[in-house]
Amino acid sequence: MDIFISVFIIGWGLHSFTQRDQEVRIALLGTFLGRYQIEKLMENLIQGYLRALGETDRERQDAIWSMLKTAETELVGQFNAFALAFSKVTEPQARVSKLPFALPHTAKWLPGYTFDARKALSIHAHAIAQAASAGDDKSPKEKAFTMMAELFLMQHTCHWFCRSKMVASARLMARHKSPYRQVLRSVAPSTRKAYCALVGC
Repeated sequence: MDIFISVFIIGWGLHSFTQRDQEVRIALLGTFLGRYQIEKLMENLIQGYLRALGETDRERQDAIWSMLKTAETELVGQFNAFALAFSKVTEPQARVSKLPFALPHTAKWLPGYTFDARKALSIHAHAIAQAASAGDDKSPKEKAFTMMAELFLMQHTCHWFCRSKMVASARLMARHKSPYRQVLRSVAPSTRKAYCALVGC
């Protein structure tokens, strides 16, 4: 009985500390994201891509692709501004556990098992900008698939920062029906290389 009570107390304590840590992270990220319309732009862009991909009339499809360029440019500008603003937070605030599950104060006790979210968001900013400026070497369809993968991976990083890698992967699957590994395979090779060097894949 004493062992059971001790385990319960330890488990409850860990849960409380983890929940508090996550609340702080959510509030921190929300403070920066609240200045921009990144989530709305991302949603509109993905819906636009899906509409264009499902359009059978070539002229209408071309018109949709053309309109989406403006949305891409706006998203790139806002995400670059967000990543730059977030780069000003302190390193302890930006450290994220590489462990699949949430554990409080990982940066303090297991610094080797963390990565810097500021660097991750910088990678995503560059990747999104590159995807948006893809030239004639890519068809609109290929460009759309790459951009969606880049956006999904960026969103995964944000959820990972706030909760854990496990929760982020579950949300990615629930929202976009896309497994984490599939998204990793779908981003640009340069993104995958930089991202995996930072977080480990």
